[in-house]
Amino acid sequence: THNLKTITSIPLVLRTFNIPAPALLEIRGEVFIKRKDLQELNRLRKMENKPTFANPRNTAAGSLRQLDPAITAKRPLSVFFYQAGEILGASHKTHWEFLENLKQWGFPVNPEIKRLKHLEELLQYHKSLENRRNDIPYEIDGSVFKIDRLDFRELLGKRSRSPRWAIAGKFKAQRASTIIEAIDVQVGRTGAITPVARLEPVYIAGVTVTNATLHNQDEIDRKDIRVGDTVLIERAGDVIPKIVKVIKEKRPPLSEHYHIPEKCPSCNHPLVKPEDEVVTRCQNISCPAQRKGRLQHFVSKGALDIDGMGEKIIDQLVEEGLVAQVHDIFALKKEQLSDLERLGDKSADNLISAIEKAKQTTFARFVFALGIRNVGEHLSRVLEKSFSADIHAFMKAKIEDLEDIDEVGPIVAMSITQFWEDVENKQAVKKCLYAGVTLKPVEISENDILAGKTIVFTGSLEKFTRLEAKEVTERLGGKASGSVSKNTDFVVAGPKAGSKIKKAEELGIQVLTEEEFARLIQ
Repeated sequence: THNLKTITSIPLVLRTFNIPAPALLEIRGEVFIKRKDLQELNRLRKMENKPTFANPRNTAAGSLRQLDPAITAKRPLSVFFYQAGEILGASHKTHWEFLENLKQWGFPVNPEIKRLKHLEELLQYHKSLENRRNDIPYEIDGSVFKIDRLDFRELLGKRSRSPRWAIAGKFKAQRASTIIEAIDVQVGRTGAITPVARLEPVYIAGVTVTNATLHNQDEIDRKDIRVGDTVLIERAGDVIPKIVKVIKEKRPPLSEHYHIPEKCPSCNHPLVKPEDEVVTRCQNISCPAQRKGRLQHFVSKGALDIDGMGEKIIDQLVEEGLVAQVHDIFALKKEQLSDLERLGDKSADNLISAIEKAKQTTFARFVFALGIRNVGEHLSRVLEKSFSADIHAFMKAKIEDLEDIDEVGPIVAMSITQFWEDVENKQAVKKCLYAGVTLKPVEISENDILAGKTIVFTGSLEKFTRLEAKEVTERLGGKASGSVSKNTDFVVAGPKAGSKIKKAEELGIQVLTEEEFARLIQ
């Protein structure tokens, strides 16, 4: 990208006087900012009365996302390269050999990389790196060990989310002490009440921490956490702030045990803690806090995917009293929307069109949109097949019927039946259907041409949305991928397709038009 080209340590032309360059080299690395470089950048921004950056990770990521490469060029970015995607015209027996070649071609490679032979050496290296982590000029949170021989990697293969030939070793989380200034509770879209500690700001592992979740009342009681306590904080995985323990010798003499309120802070409805759960809940379906969360989920991408109806629009619709339940969305009029702040006639027209389009949906998307506890996108598709997209049969299903379905256990079955026990939930679904929501029947196809196939979609698709293309691929047994590799079976290209077609041609992968793909799956 143009932004990456501004990083001076990336060669724009490969050095080839020692080792010839391959015909095609896809190179992978990681961009970062050194601690001292971030300090200097923040010093200059202070002098210019600009806001300073909080941590190196977000600063580096944000710098690469700039629309103007000139802004990226002013950021002190560094990079290390460590992996290849596709290579044509060169071969390596080991990863070490590849890294040595990278250096010859002019790519910066991390000087901390070592080649080790025995388990004891690995553990020693990890411990040494952890002891030196604060002396290394950039933030790190662990080490990664990989099998060196590339043919062994092929033999070992992958799991669904990670290779079998690599393992990450995490460092112990860095810790700091601070004071709990207050404890608040937040209401989730399913009514779950989450207590949150508001902290005196403390800097840990490159980030200023001001909040830490306390999870539930049982966790508060177990650690005896109180307002005013001095506590030890760590960022679990160097990401999520967590209270490790209370330093009780620093506790104020008049501190009191904390209890989650008996009533919901959003709707004042009595809170309930089911006997078999640790989570306290607000079971009022009309609770404003839940209402916004449910509505945001209902219109989100994997659900009804109503383009243009984001969080701010939902907030306005609820606050203006225009929408209270999900079915109210389908009763909205253009004049109601155009009166909202930041929405004119054109935007209101677009939103009404998006709502109309969303009425034609699938059983799986609609069920996922309802926000039934423990029912995600995958399980929604499982239920779609089991009930042949009959929402009325699904609403009447008994626990034993649900438990007979493969992948549905007793917890999910209980969540579903409890959801339908609420009359308002049933009414909301019926009102959606009355407003014109139509659930397309499941297409049962004997065509197994996509079974075991990996397909990449590229360009501006005209016959399908990306989500529809993914759904039809999965329904016919295939897998939709985002990148072209030697494992790709074919690429489907719409207008304005770019580098993925070129890569497919170089790898000898068949490229189909949308029309050809549509004929293939008929």
